[in-house]
Amino acid sequence: MSLPMRLEAPSALEYFAALVAEDAHFPLLEAAALLGQDAEPGLDVQAVIDEVDRLGQRFCSRLPADASALHRLRMLNRYFFHELGFGGNANNFYDPQNSYLHRVLETRRGIPVSLAVLYLELATQAGLPALGVSFPGHFLVKLHLPAGEVLLDPLDGRSLSREELEERLEPFCQQRGLVGDDAVPLGLFLQAAPPRDILARMLGNLKSVHRAAGDLVSGLAVQERLVRLLPEAWEEWRDRGLLLAELGQSQAAADDLALYLREAPQADDVQEIRRQWQVLREQPPPRWH
Repeated sequence: MSLPMRLEAPSALEYFAALVAEDAHFPLLEAAALLGQDAEPGLDVQAVIDEVDRLGQRFCSRLPADASALHRLRMLNRYFFHELGFGGNANNFYDPQNSYLHRVLETRRGIPVSLAVLYLELATQAGLPALGVSFPGHFLVKLHLPAGEVLLDPLDGRSLSREELEERLEPFCQQRGLVGDDAVPLGLFLQAAPPRDILARMLGNLKSVHRAAGDLVSGLAVQERLVRLLPEAWEEWRDRGLLLAELGQSQAAADDLALYLREAPQADDVQEIRRQWQVLREQPPPRWH
């Protein structure tokens, strides 16, 4: 007589990894909502998705059947920014809560990329061709309308002119020496961001926030997601290894740094990482009591 198989549900991290494994039909809204489980492990992600769908259905029910794309856009901006009251968290811009969609839905406050994820979902439900733009320093939303292309600030829905975009880009270019003959055309910074890149930007923001706060545990949770989202971004494996080292997990840290050294042998920091890897290798294994 055969015994019944025991099927264990995947862990939250395993589920996330499976969800983001393929680019085809990448479920941006669900993957972004899952980030909130790092702060609240019991978070009901389906309830978050259902709430966004409810907001979208309420908006779509108001749309005239013959509404033009421009009319839909104007109605969506009034609905999203004025009726629902979404906007930037000016009082605490670097609060990690701004990156968790369930909290953004509750407080109506977020940062450009988290607000953009919600806006893109509602726009898609309303039949508007909206895309995310990973613009330096400030995530944007782009829409292709019959009358032309529109770039919106997801903090307030304001349309940005070419002059305003160039002005916003100038400090970034100057910092990196991209001036004169080395200047990069504005259009290259306005390319549509794939959903994977949008999620990476959300995680990158959380990574910076936790690093600034010295929160190693929360930072590690973000790194665990980043190495699964971007498995060939070797610097993310390096950063996970460095966090693991700080948390006293020497063997796991050494494994990550060894992978980085093998896959990125020409990186500028190879000598320093090799030195740290050697120190970790020489540490004795943990004693079990």
